[in-house]
Amino acid sequence: MQIESPPTEKRYEKPEGERRGLVIVHTGDGKGKSTAAFGLALRAFGRTHVHGKLVKIFQFMKVPSARFGEHRIFEQLGLPIEGLGDGFSWKSQDLEHSAQLARDGWLKARAAILGGEYFMITLDELTYPLIYGWLPLDDVLQTLRDRPRDVHVVITGRRCPPEIIELADTVTEMTLVKHAFKAGIPAQRGIED
Repeated sequence: MQIESPPTEKRYEKPEGERRGLVIVHTGDGKGKSTAAFGLALRAFGRTHVHGKLVKIFQFMKVPSARFGEHRIFEQLGLPIEGLGDGFSWKSQDLEHSAQLARDGWLKARAAILGGEYFMITLDELTYPLIYGWLPLDDVLQTLRDRPRDVHVVITGRRCPPEIIELADTVTEMTLVKHAFKAGIPAQRGIED
């Protein structure tokens, strides 16, 4: 490790542009995409719900009855989270049914984005139905372009299409350096559920 001196001067100039809704993408093979998006949703919810602005999370691969840690705490807080899928694709008994769930879920998410009542909408694991060909990329791109000016949209998932990355305002790629699962350690409740 190399020791650094802490900065003594501000390293940036304050941007002079207008505040507006952003498209934020968390992608890559590393852990933390959904976790980062949920952190943003919590931050937005804590800041905006007292002012009547809404935050919602749509999960494209989770079942509506999912009860993972995030579901339990968001329910207690009053932050809506909705599963739109039927779980991991390799567990699906009917991939056409999974595709239809994604299409139906997209219609809900699209209406929420374009409706303008939300401050932030998280589209967790949206990249999977896109790369599986279950959702039309052009419709997603057009929806992101047409959303009301003050609506923030957060997208997560591996292999985000380059067209979304191009349109996005902020993109973070989580890089896998090391993962316990690859060392034979099973997923841990409360960490990866």
